[in-house]
Amino acid sequence: MGYENQPDAAERIRRLEELARDGKNGLPGSLWKSDDGTYAVYVAKSAGFCFGVRRAIDTVYREIGKGKEPIYTYGPIIHNDTVVNDLAARGVRVIRTEQELEELHEGTVIIRSHGVAERIYRKLEEQGLQIVDATCPYVRKIHRAVQEKGRDGYEIVIIGNASHPEVEGIRGWCSGPASVIETEEEAQAWKPAGGLPVCIVSQTTFHHKKFYKLVEIIKALSYDIPVVLNTICNATEERQTEARSVALVADAMIVIGGKHSSNTQKLYEICKKECSNTFFVQTFDDLNLRLVPSRGIVGISAGASTPNILIEEVSKLCQKTILNRC
Repeated sequence: MGYENQPDAAERIRRLEELARDGKNGLPGSLWKSDDGTYAVYVAKSAGFCFGVRRAIDTVYREIGKGKEPIYTYGPIIHNDTVVNDLAARGVRVIRTEQELEELHEGTVIIRSHGVAERIYRKLEEQGLQIVDATCPYVRKIHRAVQEKGRDGYEIVIIGNASHPEVEGIRGWCSGPASVIETEEEAQAWKPAGGLPVCIVSQTTFHHKKFYKLVEIIKALSYDIPVVLNTICNATEERQTEARSVALVADAMIVIGGKHSSNTQKLYEICKKECSNTFFVQTFDDLNLRLVPSRGIVGISAGASTPNILIEEVSKLCQKTILNRC
């Protein structure tokens, strides 16, 4: 979009400041502006760890504190190298495949917030391993839903990325026919199985507008009206909505998160659509402020697996550099 086609920077900053003050109906993030009111840095309140990720990380550190070894996580606890590397330095090892799991016979295995398929629980028990379940409650709710609907004879359609661990876990609780759909092309090509009733669920971090678009396509292809369970996490929807609202008035957006983070990638795509000067950075060192426009508003958001310390570092650098340009 760019600031060339937008109102004066000072006017946009004034409007954003009003929204930042209105915590109930506005944008309750943090705003810093230059003395002359022509430069500003806005950090989204919704940026950073969500409830499920925070809960999972706290669980791992709590297990470390007990002093019992060895400790494993089934897959990286979150999609953030900074956190994963810190845990590795503390002796926490990552199980990446079912084959690796089958070779273990002692220790504690922590199930990450993404959750796992039902068969993984059985394998953990068969191997005699202690299970610490840090599956996000919202993800666990989807597991129960698809399990129950499958038993009732429903075909399950999961809206999401088939290779994402959360979706792999959800699919692992489906007892009957199950499909994963991520794009409009996949939705158009989908064919219902044998006249069964259909239940649609979603990956918790999926783009909510895209979810409803895919649901409409599937409805048109179904024999009956499907049961639609909007299982997108509220925190995801709030993060996407806030980021988009800021991107609409910003001169630049900085989205912070791991390169393997699905929710951060979606956040970047949403911001990029509204603000052409949108930058995806994984760490503080990736930020090149020379690419940031030299005037107006810089908005900052971050994915659900981004540590607060990283958000604060980027924010402080932006404040120090941008607000001193006048």
